Amino acid sequence: MQLDSKIPEGPLAEKWSKHKFGIKLVNPANKRKYEIIVVGTGLAGASAAASFGELGYNVKAFCFQDSPRRAHSIAAQGGINAAKNYQNDGDSVFRLFYDTIKGGDYRSREANVHRLAEVSVNIIDQCVAQGVPFAREYGGLLANRSFGGAQVSRTFYAKGQTGQQLLLGAYSALSRQVSNGKVKMYSREDMLDVVIKDGKARGIITRNLTTGKIESHSAHAVVLATGGYGNVFYLSTNAMGSNVTAAWRAHKKGAFFANPCFTQIHPTCIPVSGDHQSKLTLMSESLRNDGRVWVPKEKADAEKIRKGQLKPTNLPEEKRDYYLEERYPSFGNLVPRDVASRNAKSVCDQGRGVAKTGLAVYLDFADAINRDGRDVIEGKYGNLFDMYQQITGENPYETPMMIFPAVHYTMGGLWVDYNLMTNVPGLYAIGEANFSDHGANRLGASALMQGLADGYFVIPYTIGDYLAQSSYDKLSTDDEAFIEAEKGIEDRINKLLSINGKKTVDDFHKALGLIMWDNCGMSRNEADLKKAKREIKKLKDEFWTNVKVIGSNEELNQSLEKANRVADFLELGELMIDDALDRTESCGGHFREESQTEEGEAKRKDDEFSYVSAWEYNGPDKEETLCKEDLIFENVKLTQRSYK
Repeated sequence: MQLDSKIPEGPLAEKWSKHKFGIKLVNPANKRKYEIIVVGTGLAGASAAASFGELGYNVKAFCFQDSPRRAHSIAAQGGINAAKNYQNDGDSVFRLFYDTIKGGDYRSREANVHRLAEVSVNIIDQCVAQGVPFAREYGGLLANRSFGGAQVSRTFYAKGQTGQQLLLGAYSALSRQVSNGKVKMYSREDMLDVVIKDGKARGIITRNLTTGKIESHSAHAVVLATGGYGNVFYLSTNAMGSNVTAAWRAHKKGAFFANPCFTQIHPTCIPVSGDHQSKLTLMSESLRNDGRVWVPKEKADAEKIRKGQLKPTNLPEEKRDYYLEERYPSFGNLVPRDVASRNAKSVCDQGRGVAKTGLAVYLDFADAINRDGRDVIEGKYGNLFDMYQQITGENPYETPMMIFPAVHYTMGGLWVDYNLMTNVPGLYAIGEANFSDHGANRLGASALMQGLADGYFVIPYTIGDYLAQSSYDKLSTDDEAFIEAEKGIEDRINKLLSINGKKTVDDFHKALGLIMWDNCGMSRNEADLKKAKREIKKLKDEFWTNVKVIGSNEELNQSLEKANRVADFLELGELMIDDALDRTESCGGHFREESQTEEGEAKRKDDEFSYVSAWEYNGPDKEETLCKEDLIFENVKLTQRSYK
């Protein structure tokens, strides 16, 4: 299938403004005749639903949580990027665009990224107007701090609770539209299928997580804002409920899945402490502004620390290896996430890691505390330090934090065009659910920027272009397309409940996560990937013959809820492996050991792989078809990334 990205003609800086003028509009009086389904109520979903309601559309919003306020966006910590240039340090829309393209290792669309940089400045004004309590300087101006992959200060923040505060702002806007009757809220509903009729998305099938009731919902357009798929690894910084099901079921109905192997490993997470854990905890990247990353220079000293024979505070300065500062003097501890993560893995592989497991490095604030005083550091990061102490039992003001990389974000997702519509007409994907803006590596503080950009400032325009050409009539939920989709879901649920095997759903999820982390994590190679594919196939076969799902459908059944999601993760894992095998270059978060520079950095193959990998589903147990969208760079020069 030929992919049409619908990127507008003309100069880069004029594409979005000209496109907005050129797209079709819906008369305000006619907007009330259209209904839009929004699945997901995080930053992207809540802002989109609120914006649609404000415009006059009728909206159905769905979330599997008991409240939109519990969406995973609330867990974001460090900040949100915007090219305001308050610091007068050389920032601009073009520099944010360039940093994002470079940070993504030149594997994203120029037009999408420039639009993101353009609307970033509006996001901050929108959120301030909503009352988001961004940090401010003494004189009252909004404060900024720097983040990885940039040499300017462009990150707006609310201590370490930026995601929470932004979500409360979007939630307040959403609640206003609920009160006005323009948005109808459906909580504790799990989307299990998208309904396609005449090649267009016409609605969704959901399961009520409290009663088990299977329900059909019709609309003129469907917007998926369902987040990423990092929980395929089992252990990640994502909320435990985060899943791929909505996007994956859309994929199985014809929507292409793009760049699935592009996953981000965050360098600043609390290390794994045992096999009892069900998730990991993020420590904001903002900490790398003041914290210095180091390990002992000698393996012997690292071993003493691991055994408790030596305190890190007693190790002399000359015996410490501040490896990021040494290797990347220009960016130091603020190198992008993929670079910082691989370097942490490297020093631990050398036997110089700390913690009892040897899988940790230090993030040390002693110099910052001595320089600025404890009160200043507490004002910036106090809640993060408190969280660290509650989890680990150690005081980071007195002892260096221990951190290690963990799965955090996925740059892959459903393929979308410039209008954020998938290749299925009427089906849109926004926020982390799509692939579009971050290439092979996302810069810190850009996830919140993309979610709100998509929801507040992009899709409210672009969805009108589709609706203006659509009939006012909705497809009846009595239509055969809905009846067939409902039956497919019921058959799947009955099958899961009837297996009555001996292993729990979590047993399979943990096994899948270990396969993915060991073979498709921070580094990949052909032999391990092929082994992983064989193991996943075997695990998937066992799942459908030996999983034990207790209870029934007509009740609150978390075992069944998880089983549905893990079944999709198993299929997704296979596709991630296929994508990683196909892309024999290294780029960003995708590091093929066979493709690296002499200094161990990612080595791209631009002549072969300057494209988006868009995969087409062909049916159960059939290999997917790879479709390619060529990436054309007219405004940046493709160079080997350097942060030295």
